[in-house]
Amino acid sequence: MKAVTYTLERQPDLPGACAQLTRETYTKPIAGGQSLGAMLNLRLAQPEALVDLDAIASLRACDESPHGLTLGAMTAHAAVEDGVVPDVTQGFLPKVARGIAYRAVRNRGTVGGSLCHADPAADWITAMAAVGAVYTVQSATGTRRIEAGDFMVSAFETQLAADELLTAIDVPRLSPDARWAYVKFCRKTGEFALAIVAVVIDPARDVTRWVVGALDGAPRVFDDPRLATMFADPLARAAWLANPALDLDTTRRALLDDLIAQAVRELHP
Repeated sequence: MKAVTYTLERQPDLPGACAQLTRETYTKPIAGGQSLGAMLNLRLAQPEALVDLDAIASLRACDESPHGLTLGAMTAHAAVEDGVVPDVTQGFLPKVARGIAYRAVRNRGTVGGSLCHADPAADWITAMAAVGAVYTVQSATGTRRIEAGDFMVSAFETQLAADELLTAIDVPRLSPDARWAYVKFCRKTGEFALAIVAVVIDPARDVTRWVVGALDGAPRVFDDPRLATMFADPLARAAWLANPALDLDTTRRALLDDLIAQAVRELHP
């Protein structure tokens, strides 16, 4: 199958790209194209126009500060993996990047593109919620900020309006005594995860956050300092996972039980 006919418009700056998205025609932005390209070919997406963001240099800009890192939305996964951009997370984000699909995908795929695609099984949507990132989105009328844990509404749906672009991700700096873990289960290397567990414990910032991802919808975020102790006990962990509010089937519950136990063992540093 091939994509429907569409126009491709390359914009040199954000105002131009945002203006294109206000048109009445069904228009979508394209970043790395690693997800949207496949959807176009399968006709799961049928836009009348694509706005190519590749030439917008500001979307690849990264700025480190004492408080953390502002990551341009067009930053490639490989740039995080390879340390091209500063790591303010003591290895957490590079670990996540290394586990995304294959190197060819990581070379072209972008952090912001993955977040906006909002596949529940993708890595960044869970990882950014764990570190407490904040997103900046822009439209022709202005900008606004969205907490990472609130960004994804449901599978493949975010808070972004049709005329908005994700432009930057603010990642807080983890303190020297922070600990973290990121574990996931895939049937084979490169496939989407069937379960993800991300943990960030940073006492200096009063953060104890567990995030369960690769669910049917948005990742579930739990801020509870008691969980690390609870999860070290197999019986307590099993009781927590059996909570009807989590709505987990037997297979997913077993996977998460193993991953949470692994996360407890692998908390870094």
